[in-house]
Amino acid sequence: MTHSLVCADTVSRVSSVLNRNTRQFGKKHLFDQDEETCWNSDQGPSQWVVLEFPQRIRVSQLQIQFQGGFSSRRGCLEGSQRSEALNKIVDFYPEDNNSIQISYRGFWGGGGTFPVPAAEVGQLKVTFEDLTDFFGRVVIYHLRVLGEKV
Repeated sequence: MTHSLVCADTVSRVSSVLNRNTRQFGKKHLFDQDEETCWNSDQGPSQWVVLEFPQRIRVSQLQIQFQGGFSSRRGCLEGSQRSEALNKIVDFYPEDNNSIQISYRGFWGGGGTFPVPAAEVGQLKVTFEDLTDFFGRVVIYHLRVLGEKV
C-alpha cells in the first residue's frame, strides 16, 4: 500500500535556509502540510534536500509544490542505502508554477514526464538545478515522498 514515507523518525537536511531563519523558512515546513509555510533556501548555484529514512523504502511517487518564480528547471533524484554512495535514480524537469507537481505511476505530471525506476533506498537526495530565481533561491511549500516500507 502506498503512503507518505516521511515520518517523525525521518532525518532531513537542506542545502541552506534564507538568512538562516529556520523558524520562518526551515526544512520542517516542507512536511507540515500547512499552505502558509515553506522552505525558502538562501542563494546558490543549486539547492538540495536529503532524507534519511528509519528503514528501507520503495519510492512510487514524488510530489513537489514550488512557488512560481522560485523553482528549478532541472532536478535530480538520487538514492542509496545509508552507508553507500548516492546513485542517480532519475533526472526531472519541473514547471515554474505554483501547482503540486506529481510523478504518478512513474511519470511526472507537470513539467514533462519521467519514469521513477524501482529503487529500494534508505536515503534520498533531491537536487534542484538551473534555478529560475536570478539569485538561485528555491521556495517549496510541499515535498512528499510516497511509496512503501520494505
